[in-house]
Amino acid sequence: MTTKGRILVVDDEYLIRWSLQQNLVEHGYEVLLAASAEEGLVLMDREEPNLVLLDIQLPGMSGMDLLLSIKETRPGCAVVMITATSDLSVAVQAMKDGAFDYLPKPFNLDEVRLTVDKALENKRLKDEVVRLKEKESSQYVFHNIIHESRAMAEVVEVARKIAASDATTVLLTGESGTGKDLIAQAIHYESARQAMPFMPVNCTALPRELLESELMGHEKGAFTDAKSLKKGQFELTDGGTLFLDEIGDMDLALQAKILRFMESRTFKRVGGTRDITVDVRIIAATNRDLEEKIRERTFREDLFYRLNVIPITIPPLRDRSADVAPLAEYFLAEFNRDLGK
Repeated sequence: MTTKGRILVVDDEYLIRWSLQQNLVEHGYEVLLAASAEEGLVLMDREEPNLVLLDIQLPGMSGMDLLLSIKETRPGCAVVMITATSDLSVAVQAMKDGAFDYLPKPFNLDEVRLTVDKALENKRLKDEVVRLKEKESSQYVFHNIIHESRAMAEVVEVARKIAASDATTVLLTGESGTGKDLIAQAIHYESARQAMPFMPVNCTALPRELLESELMGHEKGAFTDAKSLKKGQFELTDGGTLFLDEIGDMDLALQAKILRFMESRTFKRVGGTRDITVDVRIIAATNRDLEEKIRERTFREDLFYRLNVIPITIPPLRDRSADVAPLAEYFLAEFNRDLGK
């Protein structure tokens, strides 16, 4: 029979251990019992529970010490502290040390079940996020960029060096369909920023006013529909990578604000007065000839030079014929897998 989860109860009072076990087993949980932190450590190693109900005051090793040990060796395990003390500062410290919540004695068994359910649901969601991030990061890596041509090998080699560096500005140029987005994602997911957000923004998808709000956010009341404060992509991507696709089509007025941000790494929300500082790697991409657009006065020369610190030009497939066969084989295998052929 499957259970809703495996719970370890660590408490030196027999009646508390027994009552928690009876109640939680009745509601579909598997429950393990330990009368001390030392016994709890043995069960942690042997049984690997999903959640620990842990008394703060234990003989010998304290509950706080066991909490720190659990979070060091099994950070994904949820911990709910049990406290009989009226000094809530201890419970607050436990939360800072990684506990999901705390339950004061004497506790209501319905409240215990509710807290356990919430803690395990929170753990499940966190595990799912980690799984999806691992799947995403393994998908968008240089190893998965199909190529055999020397031209594409050189592109990948330069991009690898960028990913390993502290470079905060990259410019990708090339025709539509050459894979600029794949290179941008590989740079992010093979860099030290991989655990932080990768945020793609298409500069042609929104009119200037909406694009500015999308990037920089806005204060409540900044314009008619601004009914609440909104954080923009600069703020939400702090620590990660912002991919500005088709930057060659960006409005000139907004280009000036992007330039200011790249020079100072600060910006103001629309309608705001306070400078906000973030650490964001900018990867810009375009299928336009930016130097030609500078001559046409539709792209700022100073922004171009600020972007063009590390340029990568991705050649079209017609100029790298050695990649045609491996790409065809790759897509054939993909379609066969999708269609069950």
